[in-house]
Amino acid sequence: MKAVENAEVLGVEHIEVLVEEPSMETALRLLLPKILGATTFNVYVHQCKNDLLARLPERLRGYAKWIPSNWCIVVVIDRDDDDCTALKANLEKTAIETNFTTRSRAENRAYNLVNRLAIEELEAWYFGDWAAVRAAYPRVMATIPSQQKYRDPDAISGGTWEAFERILRKGGYFKGGLRKIEAAQTIAAYMDPTRNTSKSFQVLRAALLEMVIKR
Repeated sequence: MKAVENAEVLGVEHIEVLVEEPSMETALRLLLPKILGATTFNVYVHQCKNDLLARLPERLRGYAKWIPSNWCIVVVIDRDDDDCTALKANLEKTAIETNFTTRSRAENRAYNLVNRLAIEELEAWYFGDWAAVRAAYPRVMATIPSQQKYRDPDAISGGTWEAFERILRKGGYFKGGLRKIEAAQTIAAYMDPTRNTSKSFQVLRAALLEMVIKR
C-alpha cells in the first residue's frame, strides 16, 4: 500500500466510488459534480448489494497494489433491513484486512477509504429533497415533507422505495411500477446537495467535502 503522507495538506484529487446498483450509479454521476467541483471521480456499479459485499475484498486488495496517495475510495451501500452497526462494522473489517485506513478509524491520521450507508436506500435521498422530486414530477403532492411519516427521510417505515413508488403512482407516474434508473436520472438533475434533509446523504456529502478541501 502506498503511503498517504500528503493527504493532510493536499485535498484528494480523484475518488473511486463503489455502489451496489445502477440507480445509485446514475444518481451519483449527476450529484457528485455538484459536490466535488473539479475533483475527478469514477463510479463502479455491481449487480446487487450481495455482489458488492462479496467482491469488495478482492477489489480492495487490487486497489491496494496501485492506488495513488492522493486518491480515495468511497463505498456506498444501502442499509435496507440490515443492522446499521453490523453492516458498517463488516465494511470496516474488510477495509482493515486489505490494509486501508478508513475515515472512521483514522483519528488524526490520513485515510484513504470511506464507508457510507444510504438509510434505508437511495429513495430516502429523494424524500430529503422534495423540491427536486416536484421539479421532475410536478403532479406529486407538495405536502409530503410536512407529513409526519415522511418528515425524517431516513426513518420512513415499510420500505422507502415502495413508499416513493406509491406517491408517484398517485400523481399519475410509473403506473406500471417505478423505473428506478429513469427516476434517478430525472430527479438527481434537479437535486441541490446543500438542502437535502436526509441525514445519511449529508453525512456522505460532509465526507466528500472533507476529502477535496485542503486539510
